[in-house]
Amino acid sequence: MSEAEHDSQNASPENPGSAQALLALVYEDLRSLASQKMARENPGQTLQATALVHEAWLRLGGDAQPHWVNRAHFFAAAAEAMRRILVDKARRRNAIRHGGDLERVPLDGVDLPAGMDAPQLLQLHEALDLLAKQDPQKARVVELRFFAGLTHEQTAEVLGVSEPTVKRHWNYARAWLFREMQSAPES
Repeated sequence: MSEAEHDSQNASPENPGSAQALLALVYEDLRSLASQKMARENPGQTLQATALVHEAWLRLGGDAQPHWVNRAHFFAAAAEAMRRILVDKARRRNAIRHGGDLERVPLDGVDLPAGMDAPQLLQLHEALDLLAKQDPQKARVVELRFFAGLTHEQTAEVLGVSEPTVKRHWNYARAWLFREMQSAPES
């Protein structure tokens, strides 16, 4: 058996072998998560799911991947990377020279909207940072559910908690974020 075949057989988020073999194993999962997230973006979005996956991969270390404890560890890091990429992109779009002086439109209900414009995404990011200071696990649930598109079951697996706990945290966090975003001063 060649070294490349051995690396690809042993590659996993727990035992990455080579970075290229790991990417081959998780690429479709990452692409699916990115596609779900990009489907929530406003029409006319210039960032494509494939570009989001590649950028997240690079932010995670590219060919010099760190040791991943397990699949949950890898996907939690990937969710965080995708969140940061989308927030950075929103900040760039929201700059005054890019029309950042547009009026902010608050959420209409407790459900997070399907498509968010740059000011809304930045407002969500700021509120999520506040939530993370008060309750990091609830903030992680939002990151995994909203930014990575994981299901309740997948989120429970990543966080090592029960699915009912994830559902409670998700419901609480959505209501908390909605209230926080409603009370935030206009930018």
